[in-house]
Amino acid sequence: MDIHRVAVVAFDQISPFHLSVPCLVFGEGDPGGDRVRFELCVCAAEARPLRTSAGFSIDTPHGLEALAAADTLIVPSWRDPQERPPQALLDALVAAEARGAQLVGLCLGAFVLAEAGLLDGRVATTHWLCVEQFAQRFPKVRLQPDVLYVDDGPILTSAGTVAGIDCCLHLLRQRCGAGLSNQQARRLVVAPHRQGGQAQFIEQPLPATARDNRLSGLLDWVRERLDQPHDLDSLAARVLMSRRSFSRHFRQLTGATLGDWLRGERLALAQRLLESTEQPIPAIASLAGFGSVASLRQHFSAALGVSPSAYRQAFRG
Repeated sequence: MDIHRVAVVAFDQISPFHLSVPCLVFGEGDPGGDRVRFELCVCAAEARPLRTSAGFSIDTPHGLEALAAADTLIVPSWRDPQERPPQALLDALVAAEARGAQLVGLCLGAFVLAEAGLLDGRVATTHWLCVEQFAQRFPKVRLQPDVLYVDDGPILTSAGTVAGIDCCLHLLRQRCGAGLSNQQARRLVVAPHRQGGQAQFIEQPLPATARDNRLSGLLDWVRERLDQPHDLDSLAARVLMSRRSFSRHFRQLTGATLGDWLRGERLALAQRLLESTEQPIPAIASLAGFGSVASLRQHFSAALGVSPSAYRQAFRG
C-alpha cells in the first residue's frame, strides 16, 4: 500500500470551514481504501496557537518544517488577499514545488501560490469575488475566473467554499479512483463528481420550483441512459418545456450547459468502468455514450491528460 502525505497549511485568523475541507476528505474515514493510506497533518504557518475567524483557537504540533516531507501541500485559503503571506511560507512552497510535490490553493489560497510566483504562466482560478483583484496583482497568471477548479499538472487551484471540496475529491479520484472518491462524497453528502470547468456561480443550487424538481428527476433518468443520444430538443420535450426555458433552468440548476454536463457524466462513467470492470475499451466507449474509441480517447485525453488504456493500467497497478 502506498503512503501519501498531505500537509494542510493553517494560519492566524483561518476560517474553520476552509481548514476542515481537506481534513474531511483526506483525514477521516478510509478514503484510500486498500490502495493508498493518507497521512494528514496540519502545519502552522505562524506562531501557535492560531486564532480562527470564528473566535476560538487551534493548535498543532507541526510547523512549516513538516512541509518538507509532504507529497501534497494544501493552502486552504488566506485571511486577506491584500496581505502578503509570511516569507517563510512562500519559501517552503517554492522548495516543495522544486522537489516535485503537488501544490493546491483552495479559494484565496491561490493568492498565496501566486505570491510565491508558482502560478506564473499557469492556468488558475480563485473565488469569484476576488478575480479582478487577482488579475491586477498577478498578470502573468492565466486566470480562469468562472470555473470550480483548475488542474494544471502539479498545481491545482479552486474557487471558494464548496468548490474546495470538489477540488479535493478530484485529487482523491486521481489517486484512488472514482469508486472510492464517490464513497467519500456520499459520506460527506455532496455531489460525487463535478467537472472543474463548471461555472462557479450557480444562481439556484437546489431545486426550488416544480420545473426544477422535474429537471432533477430528468438528470437521474439521463444518467441511467448515457449510452443513448440526448439533445436539448428531446430533453426539453420530455419535461414539457421550451428549448429556451429548458436551457435557462438547466444552467441555473447545474451551473453547466447540457453539453458540458453530459460530457462530464460520460467521462465519470468511463472512469468507473475502466477502474472496476474488464470491459474492452470499445465497449466502454459505447456504454458511456461516446460512440467510438476515437471520441472517447479525444475527450478522455483532453480532460485527464492520459489515454483510456493508460488510465486503466495506472489503476491496475
